[in-house]
Amino acid sequence: MSIFDINTITRENVKSLKPYSSARDEFEDFDTAEMIFLDANENPFQNGVNRYPDPQQMSVKAILAKNNLVKQSQILLGNGSDEVLDLLFRAFCEPKTDNIISLPPTYGMYSVLANINNVENREVLLSTDFQPQVEKILEAVDENTKIIFLCSPNNPTGNSFSDESVVKLLQNFNGLVVIDEAYIDFSDKESWLTEIDEYPNLIITQTLSKAYGLAGIRLGICYASEVVISILNKIKPPYNVNELTQQRAIERLKDSDKIKSEISSIIEQREELLKVLLEIDFVEKVYPTEANFILAKVDDANKRYDQLIKKGIVIRNRTTQPLCENCLRFTIGTKEENAFVIKELKSLS
Repeated sequence: MSIFDINTITRENVKSLKPYSSARDEFEDFDTAEMIFLDANENPFQNGVNRYPDPQQMSVKAILAKNNLVKQSQILLGNGSDEVLDLLFRAFCEPKTDNIISLPPTYGMYSVLANINNVENREVLLSTDFQPQVEKILEAVDENTKIIFLCSPNNPTGNSFSDESVVKLLQNFNGLVVIDEAYIDFSDKESWLTEIDEYPNLIITQTLSKAYGLAGIRLGICYASEVVISILNKIKPPYNVNELTQQRAIERLKDSDKIKSEISSIIEQREELLKVLLEIDFVEKVYPTEANFILAKVDDANKRYDQLIKKGIVIRNRTTQPLCENCLRFTIGTKEENAFVIKELKSLS
């Protein structure tokens, strides 16, 4: 079992970096209710957004910390999960030297961000049942491997990875294991959040874009040890999450009953579509899913995709992805949308 040491994987320039100190950072311990702000060159006329937003988004973090039984100091928020993932590359991966490992078929941004940051992406295919091949992953690791990305439930396959595989990677890899839980709210499995105090190299990313229905505000969440979060805070832009995003997130997070109702509806419609897909002649296989989408193997993905487009139904053609030949991905819509999709699927020949 390896002993994880954050200092061995943090970039040298980041270790010595002095973060930008915004005007709002300098008096965060004071009661600001009656203060006159003449420090940040803002327009003084109140309109709700004339002031810079809270650079640490403390009101949003307070709700997330309470809901997930973590400390606020274990949370970092980003302009979408993509910013959070990009910060991980910039903090821990030396361009032209280091590498990361991703497990196709999976979320494409891991590869894109690796290319943007000039970091090698070592791809280790999932098994035929879409599980991590742990021994092959560990064989691909060298002294310059900094991050292993696990998307669980995985996109586009919809399945979660086995606990045994994840634990083995956490215990045997002296780098960061990032579990992307964008779809965790649609799964019966428990989030890995309960283990962040147990494994110092564990990072969990989540989002308000899926189950919370806030894709338009772009708010990504990173949960990790206080040490990891402190490093990410050194390099994040000072006002990376705008005021309107923070306000809308707070409003939505407080409406837990509606969120639960919508998740239940999506899961119900997911099961309905699963049953129908199994009855469609041109569908050869429907994969188990714990997400808000279904991956199905068909006779001819390009043909079926084009047919559905002509009927005004936009799905995702994943046939070019490894292990996904002739596979289509169906996001679960409303009951009415689902009914229309089912009707049109049954009409195709």
